[in-house]
Amino acid sequence: MKLALFVLRRLGQTLFTMLAASFLLFALTEFQPGTVASKILGPYAVETQVALLSEKLGLDDPLLTRYARWLGTLAGVIENPLSDPALGLGLSDPRGTQYVGNFGFSLMQKEPVADVIADRLGNTVLLTVWAIGLTIPLSLLLGTLAGMRPGSLADRAISTTTVILTSLPEFVTAVVLLLIFTAWLGWLPGTSPLDPGDRWSLGAQLVMPVTVLVIASSAYVTRIVRASVADTIGKDHVRTATLKGLSPARVIWSHVLRNAMIAPVTVILLQINWILTGVVVVEAIFAYPGIGSLMLRAALFGDIFTVQALTLLALAVAIVTQFLGDLLYAALDPRIRAGT
Repeated sequence: MKLALFVLRRLGQTLFTMLAASFLLFALTEFQPGTVASKILGPYAVETQVALLSEKLGLDDPLLTRYARWLGTLAGVIENPLSDPALGLGLSDPRGTQYVGNFGFSLMQKEPVADVIADRLGNTVLLTVWAIGLTIPLSLLLGTLAGMRPGSLADRAISTTTVILTSLPEFVTAVVLLLIFTAWLGWLPGTSPLDPGDRWSLGAQLVMPVTVLVIASSAYVTRIVRASVADTIGKDHVRTATLKGLSPARVIWSHVLRNAMIAPVTVILLQINWILTGVVVVEAIFAYPGIGSLMLRAALFGDIFTVQALTLLALAVAIVTQFLGDLLYAALDPRIRAGT
């Protein structure tokens, strides 16, 4: 019963946070320099055209009215007016004018935003799965090894290496890897366009961007795991388990890691959010066709609807990962859900 109440409470908070964040996002993008109508028509539109389009789209209505209309279009409750042939914008959506997930049209590509994002999202998810799938076991292994014996040679070596790697920006790591494995050894491609017709396999094209993300993520997570394990290893319940004669493996798995994972869980979930929505630099360096590079292009072009959709996606990922973190906290420490 307590667990169900805990989940319902957190779910309600998540939905409210998502609604508030979407309103702030809409308000910020609406009040950027230049009107929405002028961005739709382009830099060469005359003022009479901008005023006429603003009137037809109701862009002069109060902010809350425009937000409700935007939210209704996104939820598929009302039609997207941009598809109206009478506007003369030449925009059409094969799914129609009313469906869930209707973000409008990309002004940069003259296509539905949902299609533009779908073409890129799978690539970034692939990158994320590989990066997180390698980061978690590597960080847990190295962090536990260092934290079990603070001050040992292994601890000093791992801590020093992770501090150095954490201090390096992603573009520095990427350039170093490119110099070594592409320019010098010629083992890997310098770009990752995910082109199946390229002389490099898709797996080879993934190695470099995944490696950069794993190095950046695992170095930081390893430090958090090491600190948490080193703090937990000195607790009374761990000493008691050791004195009872339990095997070191059982002590680690049952008494150390379970209690030491709350802080690392937070960091790991933040890394998922960062990799999925913030890999602009990595994707730009390796010409990787993901949502990070799409966000950069859309922002530079002034593609307001694509920027709104990608930013909302980033907010959704951040909020959902926080919700999952709350559930994991409750699973790892029953005191958290008992206190709700």
